Amino acid sequence: MSISKMTDESARAALDEHTKLTPPAPEALPKPAPRAAKALPRLAAPAPTRSWWPTLLTLCVAGAAVYFAWPWLPWLIALTSPGGKAGPAVAKPARTVPVVTAAVRQADMDLYLNGLGTVTAFNTVTIRSRVEGELVRVAFTEGQMVEKGDLLAEIDPRPFEVQLAHAQGQLTKDQAAFKAAKLTLGRYNDLLTTRSVRPQQIDEQIALVDQSEGAIQADNAQIDNAKLQLTYCKIIAPVSGRIGLRLVDPGNIVRANDPSGMAVVTQLQPIALVFTIPQDEISRVQEKLGEGRTLAVDAYDRDFKRKLAAGKLLAIDNQVDSMTGTVRLKAVFENEDNMLFPNQFVNARLLVDVKRDATIAPAAAVQRGPDSTFVYVVQSDETVELRKVATGPVEGDQVSIESGLSAGEVVVTDGVDKLQPGAKVVLRERNSPSGETALNDAARGPDGGRQAEPQAEAKPRR
Repeated sequence: MSISKMTDESARAALDEHTKLTPPAPEALPKPAPRAAKALPRLAAPAPTRSWWPTLLTLCVAGAAVYFAWPWLPWLIALTSPGGKAGPAVAKPARTVPVVTAAVRQADMDLYLNGLGTVTAFNTVTIRSRVEGELVRVAFTEGQMVEKGDLLAEIDPRPFEVQLAHAQGQLTKDQAAFKAAKLTLGRYNDLLTTRSVRPQQIDEQIALVDQSEGAIQADNAQIDNAKLQLTYCKIIAPVSGRIGLRLVDPGNIVRANDPSGMAVVTQLQPIALVFTIPQDEISRVQEKLGEGRTLAVDAYDRDFKRKLAAGKLLAIDNQVDSMTGTVRLKAVFENEDNMLFPNQFVNARLLVDVKRDATIAPAAAVQRGPDSTFVYVVQSDETVELRKVATGPVEGDQVSIESGLSAGEVVVTDGVDKLQPGAKVVLRERNSPSGETALNDAARGPDGGRQAEPQAEAKPRR
C-alpha cells in the first residue's frame, strides 16, 4: 500500500511539472463542475467620470441664441428665401383695450349736504278717557286717518245722566226754598213799620235768602259738571292724523287718565324731520338763510335710491353737540302721500348751493397720480390721450371740472388701469347713450363715413 501511494504521488508531481512547462490548449482543459467550482469575487471597473457643465453651457447658449434671434427670424427667413433680399418687417397689430366711456356735459350742478335724520310728528296724542266707566263703543278702525273732532269711542253715559237728574232736582228744591225765603222777607219788611217783628228777625231772613241763592248757584254748577261728564263719555279726536292700534277693547272698564291710554293719534300732514350736519358746514347754511333764501330738503331711503318726500328747512338748533360735533336742523314736509312715518330713519339732503354752467364728468373717470389729477380722453382716431384736469366740488358720482376738459369730450370711466397714452380703445358696453354717440361720431371721417380700420382690430360689440 505504501509503495503504490508513493508511486502515485511521484506521477502527479511529474505531471504538474510538465503542465507548468507546457500549458495545455484552452479547449483541452477539462471544464470544472458547476457546483464544485467556487467563483472568485470580481472587482467592478471604475465608471468613466463625466462632467455636466458642458451640457448646461450648451443649453444656455442655445436658449440665448433663440431669444435674441427671434425678432430677426422673419428677416432671416426673407433673406434666405429665393431672391436673397430681405422684405419689409411685418408690423405687429396694435392691441385694442375694451373700455367704457361717457361724455362730458355742461349743466347746473346742485350741491347738497347729507345727514341722517329721524322723522318727528308735530303732534302726537295718546287717547285717554277723562271719566271712569265701561267702554261701550269703539268708533274707529285701526290705522285709519281721522279728522279733528271725529268720534273715536264712547263710554256708558247712564251714571252721569243720573247725576245730572239729581242735580236738576236739587236745583228745583233750592229754587223753591229761595222763593219761600224771599216771600217771608217781604212780609217781615211790611210788619217792621208796625213793630210786629224785630230787626233781628229781618236780618236772619235776609241771610236765609242769600243762603238759598247760593244753594241754587251750587246746584247749577252740579248740573254743568254732570253735563260735562256726559260730554266726556264721547271721546273725540283732538288732532287730525293717523290712529294706531287699539289698546282697549269694548266691554272693559276704563279709568280716568289711564297711562296706557286707548290709542295714539299722530299728525302726519305736515310732518317734521330732524337731522344733523357737521359743525363746519353751519356757516354755509347760515349764509344762505341770511340772504332770505328758503333751502330745499329732500328725504331719501337708507340706500339713497328712492326719494321719499320733498320739503324745506324750518329751523336750526341753538347749540352744537359737543360729543359728535354736529348741529341739529329741522325741516318740514307736507307729506301728502304719507310716505314719512314718525320715528322713521331717513337720509336728508339739504340743497345749499347751485353751481351754474358747470363742466360735469363722471367721478370714475378722474384718476389721481402722485403729481396731478388726470383723465383719459378718447380721440377721433379711437386712441386715448392723458389729460391733466383740475377738479371742483363732487356730488354723488359726478364731479365738476374746473379746467382741462370741455363739454362734448368723451372720457374713459372703466378699464383705465389697462391704458397708456396713445393706446387703441374699443367700446366695451353702452354706458350712456350720449357717451356711445359721442364715441361713434368721433370715429367717423370728415365725409360722415367710418374711418378705415386695421383688419387685426376687433369690431365694437353692440
